[in-house]
Amino acid sequence: MPRRTSRTTLDRLRTPGRLTGFLKGASICALIAALLSPLAQAPAAAAASNDYCGGQCSDILPPGENGNATLAQILLNQAFGTQPDHAEDQLGPYANLAKGASTLTDATINTFFNDASFGVASDQVASTEKPANRSDVTIVRDKKTGVPHITGTTRYGTEFGAGYAAAEDRLWLMDVFRHVGRGQLTTFAGGAASNQGLEQEFYRNAPYTEADLQAQIDNAVANNGTRGQQALTDANAYLDGINSYIDASDSGRYFPGEYVLTGHKDSVTNAGTIDHFKITDLVALASVIGSLFGAGGGGEVNNAISLIAAQSKYGVEAGTKVWESFRERNDPEAVLTVHDGTSFPYATKPTDPQGEALPDSGSVTTEPLVYDATGTGASQSATAASETATATALSSARRGMSNALVVSGKYTASGHPIAVFGPQTGYFAPQLLMLQEIQGPGISARGASFAGLSMYVELGRGQDYSWSATTSGQDIIDSYAVELCTDDYHYLYHGTCTAMDKVEQTNSWAPTTADSTAAGSYTMRVWKTKYGPVEYRATVGGKKVAYTTLRSSYMHEADSIIGFQMLNDPSYVNSPQTFQSAVQHINYTFNWFYADSSHTAYYNSGNNPVRASGVDADFPVWGQAAYEWKNWDPTTNTADYTAASAHPNSIDQDYYISWNNKQALDYASAPWGDGSVHRGNLLEDRVKKLVAAGGVTRTKLVQAMADAALADLRAEDVLPKLLKVVNSSTVTDSTAAAAVTKLQAWVTAGAKRTETSAGSKTYANADAIRILDAWWPLLVKAEFQPGLGSDLYTAFSNNLPIDESPSAAHGPTGSHAGSSFQYGWWSYVDKDIRSVLGETVQGPLAQTYCGGGVLSSCRDILISTLKTAAGTSASTVYPGDSLCSAGDQWCADSIVQRTLGGIKHYNISWQNRPTFQQVVEYTSHR
Repeated sequence: MPRRTSRTTLDRLRTPGRLTGFLKGASICALIAALLSPLAQAPAAAAASNDYCGGQCSDILPPGENGNATLAQILLNQAFGTQPDHAEDQLGPYANLAKGASTLTDATINTFFNDASFGVASDQVASTEKPANRSDVTIVRDKKTGVPHITGTTRYGTEFGAGYAAAEDRLWLMDVFRHVGRGQLTTFAGGAASNQGLEQEFYRNAPYTEADLQAQIDNAVANNGTRGQQALTDANAYLDGINSYIDASDSGRYFPGEYVLTGHKDSVTNAGTIDHFKITDLVALASVIGSLFGAGGGGEVNNAISLIAAQSKYGVEAGTKVWESFRERNDPEAVLTVHDGTSFPYATKPTDPQGEALPDSGSVTTEPLVYDATGTGASQSATAASETATATALSSARRGMSNALVVSGKYTASGHPIAVFGPQTGYFAPQLLMLQEIQGPGISARGASFAGLSMYVELGRGQDYSWSATTSGQDIIDSYAVELCTDDYHYLYHGTCTAMDKVEQTNSWAPTTADSTAAGSYTMRVWKTKYGPVEYRATVGGKKVAYTTLRSSYMHEADSIIGFQMLNDPSYVNSPQTFQSAVQHINYTFNWFYADSSHTAYYNSGNNPVRASGVDADFPVWGQAAYEWKNWDPTTNTADYTAASAHPNSIDQDYYISWNNKQALDYASAPWGDGSVHRGNLLEDRVKKLVAAGGVTRTKLVQAMADAALADLRAEDVLPKLLKVVNSSTVTDSTAAAAVTKLQAWVTAGAKRTETSAGSKTYANADAIRILDAWWPLLVKAEFQPGLGSDLYTAFSNNLPIDESPSAAHGPTGSHAGSSFQYGWWSYVDKDIRSVLGETVQGPLAQTYCGGGVLSSCRDILISTLKTAAGTSASTVYPGDSLCSAGDQWCADSIVQRTLGGIKHYNISWQNRPTFQQVVEYTSHR
């Protein structure tokens, strides 16, 4: 069955259902002419603030800064492919690094990145404006990228300008995601199955009422003193700026055209409204971003299911050993961010587990979310989208993405630290992040922020320091088994039969120009307990239970604003220590990196709950007082958290790398896969080699990142060992021999997925790549399923996906998403094959699986599956989708800026790198 590309949030706007017939010659020209109303803005100079980077700070964020488009611009784009100004001008430079990195020099870095110096040179000013005619703020945009440089003379004016600029560049996107955060996307944007899945994914984990959203603001302000009050004042000024732009664009009729296409505005009469933003919208937005990128943990019930399967297969003792070997909680071969040997014990396996509530075999059912579905809310595609959303929401294998390479000045040519880092947030049009510079009282920063949350720069640079983050995976989510009483909607809490709270959101939709999905409706219903929302039901020892999910950041989505406020404050951050202090105020699970002219630093953030003695974080426990977090208060969802010193942290280590790998010794992460082969190894191997040689430059570090971005992890780190087994005796089969020759040539050439030349849209070593893409799932199954048995093999596959090649559809973004090789069985294959070869393996699997541990038998399995893979056609390996024809390997891998609005962009050659990225080397310090 042909694979279809996932169509996330308004993806139909690529080819709107009823827009095509609307685009007709003279009629569209007349319509566009009537709708175009360019705003004239007089150029003016902008003064730069203190900047200690010496012109050596750069950044990039494709596709472009401008994420708003009028109806006329959308129609032009759909009809002729034309782009609004600055909608696509960062996509080309970003894409070109894939083939341009090999000839890179320090002088040409900004061919592929933007100059991220503060301010705008007078001859580079494209426009200046005083939003709402205010005298206390100016927004200057540069000619090259159109990035807003906001300068305020008052704090209120500065934040007003930030809100105004955000609405200028991302109003439609902000509106989409405030509705996602409230579980109201389908009513707002249309009933496409992808929209249904997206709102369901987030509503299941964060079913907030309006009162819940407001309470989070009140608590964040009340608990943070002067800074809390300042954050509230800043947020209100920011909202005033957003709403001022809404009013101005509405009356001037230059608001985003998607409001017309989705039926919220009339293009002729201007009837209809664009709702003002309110402060609770910011919390709804934050809940989406936090859930996507900063909520490590979960998966305890799936862990229990696979443990039970292992014990059923092997017996309790042996099965537990097998399970633990696949879990790799503290694998001695795992790549580490803090690699100096310092241990940071957290969520480790207890010697005597207490309170475990493992389900009876076969009793687990997922809690329904959707009720009373009608029309397209009950269709087959809607059901499939709902199932995918549920799996994503409940999995511990969250899409971490993001990477960082940071080198101490001791090993650089200049003596100053160098960093190349950024978040991998997927590819969207418009992008989830936006670039900006903010200069005002108590704020001095440039960088990226999530649209609608850009009152502060969230990832970027200050006057003499830069910071960035990668998603970490430590466990801040636990599952509790609450014993039911009376009926399915009452449970025992501290011995008292207590009613669950019912939270509902009813949505309905009808066809629009943007989304022709037929009418439909449904109600999302969540049952909440003091231990969080109900996610599963089961029996434990014959007793009926509900499994709930409790997240330490639940009801605390607004708390992190204090940490971001500090990062933007030049009077607060002036050293590695003050940087670490700032990010300690961020309760989401992130790895934070820092560089200035003399120092580097790292800190792992998140509210890590202190668990009761003996509780194993990997499994569900009973919802009883003895197994609750220490000093947990269910009214506020607060508890004792591990001390800052207990979080992995470091200052001035020789180098740091992170690609969502293990942070430090004994620091367990919730997702599986932190073993001997991880995509973090692609950075570790390259940076370690650079540091050993010394004289690291910005060019060399960018090249290391870019080289890793094209590497096939399986081919670089596992394939040579597979070929060693295959070649342990002469390969006599001609088909297998030819495949081996191709694969070996690819490995020798560097194991990259790269074009023959820039723009060729054809891979070098294309046939070897096809063979490995076809071979990997075949060899994994043939290697492990016979020994594990079908049930356990399936259960482990649910804990950790087999593969994540670039062309595979993965996560809520579907295929064409760039980020690859985060989750897969590469470590299992690596350890197992090395055991078969008789090589030393630290932390081996409990058994040897390939051929039962016999080299000749393992070789037979590999050759048999290799022959099958070699004979599998490209059209089968790459079956095609709405963008690519079957067999088009390059296109199957390619990155697409997934449309969240009306503007579409061309796809680019695959790279596995951050979406927003900085290259920094400071020359001096305050």
